[in-house]
Parts: sequence; structure tokens; C-alpha cells
Amino acid sequence: MTTFTIFFCGTGSTKYDHLHKNYWNGELVATLANNIDGHEFAEWIVIDGPGSGNMQADELFTEPKAFGWTGPAFGKGWHENVQHAVNIIQGKFDWQRTKLSEADYQRLKRADVPIPDAQAHGSWFWRQYDYGNRISPQELQQQLIKNLRKGGLIPKQINLVGWSRGGVSCHMLANALLANPATRHIPVNIFAVDPVPGPLNYQLEKVSLGSNVKEYVAFYARDERSKGFSCIIPKTAPKTKVSIYPMAGRHATLVGNASLSGASGPGDLTEPGKLVRHYAEVCLTRWGTKLQRKLNLSAIEIGKLHQSIVMHEAKF
Repeated sequence: MTTFTIFFCGTGSTKYDHLHKNYWNGELVATLANNIDGHEFAEWIVIDGPGSGNMQADELFTEPKAFGWTGPAFGKGWHENVQHAVNIIQGKFDWQRTKLSEADYQRLKRADVPIPDAQAHGSWFWRQYDYGNRISPQELQQQLIKNLRKGGLIPKQINLVGWSRGGVSCHMLANALLANPATRHIPVNIFAVDPVPGPLNYQLEKVSLGSNVKEYVAFYARDERSKGFSCIIPKTAPKTKVSIYPMAGRHATLVGNASLSGASGPGDLTEPGKLVRHYAEVCLTRWGTKLQRKLNLSAIEIGKLHQSIVMHEAKF
């Protein structure tokens, strides 16, 4: 049976951030997703964070909504992300966009694909165009899941990784799975990096975890000082194995931003990002997720990174 892994990007972050210039060796969540070994949708998915621009809107297994500035400000859109993940886990979409967009239509025309011409409706003043139907990504991905997910449609185990609001999305998904009779039996493991819900987002499903979560590992930014970046340590079930680690650096330092400000600009604070990535890879491997590329730090290398943090304490 399948061990399914889900990567939740942080606010404003996307699956392409393994190439983002603000991260010296790629943003953690996007990099882990880029390094995974397996079939996307059948064995793993990566989900863009709230306020990231809805680049995955046409691929979601549930209807997306445009939230504009409320995405990064208040996390609007993460409920749709969680429902998308639930539907992917069950291998069944509840929404699809069947009409071609103008961009899709023009791209096919430029490629000389034989498709019908766009149909115009209404008078010239408020004319609208029907660009035709298409096979939706959801149909293709749902069939891929059926063909490639081993030992049945429902995974045997789910591993979650998330940073910032992506970390809180891990909490929300675990609780959504527990509330669903079809998925409540699935054991869940979570690796969270500085889970921050943001203003007005301290509802129970975001700050607590149920008995389906078997292990919870989280790293917290020791030196984050920005307003609105208060992190949460969720309340867990008595039998959940919990490991909590403070780490030197600010909110983004832990996922590979080496700048002194924790945002952009010069800096060489690479040690926290290396350590968090190493332990994320160790946990995922132990939980059954296969990665093509890993840091594989030795005990000596880990010790040197910790020593370097102590030596450069003033920079953090």
C-alpha cells in the first residue's frame, strides 16, 4: 500500500521556490518536493501556499476562489488547499474546469492543434467567447491515481511537511482526515517548520491535533521578532510522539533564507537551514518517504554547524 506525502508551502510560497533567489539552496518545502522519488498525485503532492497567486487553481480537486490580498494577510484559501488534499488522498475530485481558457485556446492554436474556432455570443458591445471544452487535469490525475496508487485507493500512511501557514495546514488536514470516516484510520506523521497561523486564526482545528497523528516534529524560529508571526505549539493526543526544537534564526532562516534580515539581501546564515533540511530528510526517510537527493550530514558535520551557530550568535 502507498505511503502518501504532502508538502504544504508557506504564505506566498510556491512549488517553484526551490529556485527562488532569496534561498541560498532552495526553500525547504519546495526543495524536498523537488527531490522526492515517486509518482506525483499517486504518491505525493505539493500545494502552493495562501496568497501565492493561484497558479495551481486549474489543478485543484476542489473549486478554487480568488482571495486577493486576504490570502497573505489572513490565510484565505487554505481551506480549499486542505479540501484539495483530502480529495487527492481519496482519489476523487469534486470540481473541474472543463472549458478552455483564452490562454489555453491561443496556445493550442499556435501549436496548430486542430480545434474548433472560438464561438462568439452576444452583440459587439458585450460580446463573449466560448473557447470550447477540454479534458480537465482532474480527470487525468484521478485516472493516474487509480492506476499507480498501490494496494488500493486509500493510502496506508500519510506524511505531512509544512512551513509557516503550511505548517498550520498540516494541522488542519490531520483534523479533516480524523473527521472523515473514510480516512480517520490512516496514521499521520507531521514535520512542521515554524507553524504560524497569523491574525484571527487560532481556531481549534489549527491549534490542536487528534489521535491519528502518531508523530509530530517541529522546529521553531528562536529569533523571529516581526509582529503577526507568533507561532503555535499544538495540543496533541497523549500517545502522540512529540519533538519540539527551537532553532537559531528568523521565520525564513529555517527554510533556507541566509540573509541577516530573514527576508532578502546579503547574509551567510546557512547553518539553520542546513540543519532543518537534514532533520526533515531524516524524518521523511524514517517514515517511508523516498527522496532522490539528501544532505546525509554526518554527526561531525552536524556538530560543526551547531558550533558555527554559537560562534555567530550575534548575527541571529
